Amino acid sequence: MLKNYLKIAWRNLMKRRFFAFVTILGLSVGLTFTFLIAGFICGEIQVNLNLRNAENQYIIRSKWKNPDMGIDFASLGPLGKTLKENYPDLVANYYRFDGITVAVSKNEKHFREEIQTGDSTLLSMYGFPLLHGDPNTALNKPNSIVLTDEKAIKYFGKTDVLGQTLTLHNFVGGKQEFQVTGVLEKLPDNSISHLQVSQIEMFIPLSSLDGRKGAEDSWAFPYMVTFIELKKGVLVKDLEKPVNQILNTNVPEDLRANLQVYFTPLKQYYWEANNGLVRKMVYTLSAVTVFILFMAIVNFINISIGNSSSRLKEIGVRKVLGSFKGQLLRQFLAESILLAFFATLVSVLFYEVFRSYFAGILGKEIASSFSLLPFSILIIVVIALLTGLAGGFYPAFVLSSLPSVDSMKGKLKLVKENIRLRRLLMVSQFSIALFVITAAVIVSQQVKFFFNKDLGYKKESLMSVAVPRDWTPEGVAKMAAIRDQFSHLKEVNQVSLSYEIPNGNNGNQFGIYKPGQDSANAIYTQFLGTDEKYADTYQIKMAAGKFFHAKEGVYQPGTIVLNETAVKSLGFQNAEDAVGQLVNVHSFSTPFIICGVSKNFHFESMHQSMKPLAFLHINGGNAYRFLTFRIVPSHLGESVAAVEKKWRELMPDAPFEYAFMDDTLQKLYKSEVQLQKASQVATLLAIVIVLLGVLGMVAQSTARRTKELGIRKVLGATAWSIIILFVKEFLLVMGISVLISFPLAMLGMKKWLENYAYRINLNLLTFAWIGMIFGIVIVGVVCLQTYKAASMNPVKSITSE
Repeated sequence: MLKNYLKIAWRNLMKRRFFAFVTILGLSVGLTFTFLIAGFICGEIQVNLNLRNAENQYIIRSKWKNPDMGIDFASLGPLGKTLKENYPDLVANYYRFDGITVAVSKNEKHFREEIQTGDSTLLSMYGFPLLHGDPNTALNKPNSIVLTDEKAIKYFGKTDVLGQTLTLHNFVGGKQEFQVTGVLEKLPDNSISHLQVSQIEMFIPLSSLDGRKGAEDSWAFPYMVTFIELKKGVLVKDLEKPVNQILNTNVPEDLRANLQVYFTPLKQYYWEANNGLVRKMVYTLSAVTVFILFMAIVNFINISIGNSSSRLKEIGVRKVLGSFKGQLLRQFLAESILLAFFATLVSVLFYEVFRSYFAGILGKEIASSFSLLPFSILIIVVIALLTGLAGGFYPAFVLSSLPSVDSMKGKLKLVKENIRLRRLLMVSQFSIALFVITAAVIVSQQVKFFFNKDLGYKKESLMSVAVPRDWTPEGVAKMAAIRDQFSHLKEVNQVSLSYEIPNGNNGNQFGIYKPGQDSANAIYTQFLGTDEKYADTYQIKMAAGKFFHAKEGVYQPGTIVLNETAVKSLGFQNAEDAVGQLVNVHSFSTPFIICGVSKNFHFESMHQSMKPLAFLHINGGNAYRFLTFRIVPSHLGESVAAVEKKWRELMPDAPFEYAFMDDTLQKLYKSEVQLQKASQVATLLAIVIVLLGVLGMVAQSTARRTKELGIRKVLGATAWSIIILFVKEFLLVMGISVLISFPLAMLGMKKWLENYAYRINLNLLTFAWIGMIFGIVIVGVVCLQTYKAASMNPVKSITSE
């Protein structure tokens, strides 16, 4: 019997090839998007789930009364270790790390690498597999290094490299040899979050690199990322008293009064980090996916209902010959499942074709369907069944319920081409499409706003390069001399040496206050370490005074530059009044003289409003990381080549890895750019599905109304009047959809824009343009599809069967 159902279903599909093609293509587009987003979400759900004892592991977080005093996901340097040592009955293990960027060399190979310097407990605590080496001892020795198999191949050409050495450039101008004691098997992207093990591929012990020591032992250092593993049966609330006792014993009063320590399960943290960014992204993509799939199924239902009038006599004949309602129901469901099965197979092909593209958009690896065998086969069958049943049940139920007499006469009283149902489905489909399109346009406008807004500095032709570090007075003087040699190149307009660049990585926070004021009421301010050429290179305008000794004189110790927000926060009436005044800074014994006030500029992302900002000269702190070049814009390629040639001459063993500020900002707004690309893809798919649906419905409608159209032409109707007859129905549907979708889109996107301190204003003109263009496209498709039927010879139309 099943074979018979499938055989008849196949014949019916071949008889109506066009409608089968439209249905299969629409379903496959929706299913492809569904599979791709499902693959992404599946990977996100599995983050941190496969770690050893993950259910007992927590990240130590900090809640500051003044949020500028520290960061949420880090804690005081020694806290994790102290908990383990003082309370071994509660804490089973701990791991702390600090991320650094270091130049790494092997013979003639020189690269700048992201390296994690952490405790030796990394491998044993998390159970990461080693291809070579002992995980219990790999990071015990000071000058040991563990790297992934990919990095081993990069530097040595093979993975079995135990005992080999790599040269790391330290922070005091020297070089240190590190021996490879472990080769880590490459972990998938969803293996662990926030430990960044899947992104950072080199690991060394804490304080093993000269110039970067002691932070893990400082109770005044609140930037250490720390994880702990509790003993089985121990609850987080059991740590409240131990933590309070440790803080009261060791932490300075000003820090302790502002700090609240709390713990988040490692499995949950990935979803909670960055104000729930991952959760919001998953929920948003899930909602869009449901909408896209719903639109595809609506197409299926509409076309199936539209097909009903052409099969009424078939149904009647079957019933007269003894077919039962259940048999007819199974027949029509077999056809819909067969269509869904073909659509699912096509979608799997599309999935493999577009998988890497989507992975690039979302920034995460999406697993191949072949890697899921044999489960992927089961998934295909289940999806085909569920989609076929969801899309075919209503049409099958209606058609199988028709009385035999009505079917033989070709009447469809229940659906009379069920105008209300079809219009309701079209309204829902158009509303979803308009909502998705509107959201995508607004997201694109906001992202465009990020990159076009005046940042307070000129980002064009700015190129930054990380430099070798020698954080001593002699090292600063040497690098300043190298900077000056670069400035003599005709391809370079300006060049600056600094510790920070506007890439979202904040500088240190210190409290500043006027002499005579209570230090407890200090304004916590982000400090940047720069040279005197920083403002000229970035073209940051000055409101008053000068930027250190720019263009004249020599470095004057004890000087500071503030931005307008900092000056206003300190209570000065204007920038001119602040110049020459003294300010105290926490952790510094002597006051600073304000030598200049800069105009406000966006150092952080536009998620936050402009905050107080202060500049200290690098000669005062002897720390630097970047050279920033403002190069001649007319010949960028030649300018970069000239800088690189000079670099090789001055620093032959240092990697030359540059980034233009536009690329840096792309990383700063990575989530927004990903959302923009994903929404653009969703918009394209929504439009494709809508157009396919309109195409199928118009084709069905013209096929059913062929005689009617012929009679209308005989009675004097013109081709255009017939076209308008069809257009009016779709314009009515679109008008209702606009009234539904635009208010919802305005409310939803207004809520989304509230995440940004600087944002676009929602403009009614944007909605008007979207509605007009959408309407033009729909009307164009309807006109093209109905023109042939409207132009047909009325004699042929009337005599058609």
